[in-house]
Amino acid sequence: QVLSGAMSSTPAVHIRRGSAADANVITTFNIQMALETELKKLDPYAVAAGVKAVLADENKGVYFVAEMEGRVVGQLMITHEWSDWRNGDIWWIQSVYVHPDFRKQGIFKILHAHTRDAALKSGAIMLRLYVEKDNQRAQRVYRGLGLDTTHYLLMEQDLPRE
Repeated sequence: QVLSGAMSSTPAVHIRRGSAADANVITTFNIQMALETELKKLDPYAVAAGVKAVLADENKGVYFVAEMEGRVVGQLMITHEWSDWRNGDIWWIQSVYVHPDFRKQGIFKILHAHTRDAALKSGAIMLRLYVEKDNQRAQRVYRGLGLDTTHYLLMEQDLPRE
């Protein structure tokens, strides 16, 4: 998918599936996203291994990347959840990041539209995503694209690694 602004000198945005060649930039974007949104410093080796695992096995997830003039400027990852209540596949949007130099240019809007179209074609029934509770800017963007908050709270439990 290639999109650009009509009557604009803005370069076209090309959306494609991430590949092994994108592992370094995806890793960097994931680390930057965690630092920007949650002030978390992630282990770069763990993130690199996690990114490579997704890129090697689409059962773990799929990255979509946004390119402008051959440069990856944004990304998101999709993972799947089967809903027995709804008898359908829910696509979780994760690892959303747009490079600061390319923000406010509609990059995430284009990534979201591509993802929504792909989800519809696959028969998915819903898109979901996590958003940091204090990240009001991201919440406004997501609401503007038709996503809304739910009545669910997220709970988690870290498990020890061997």
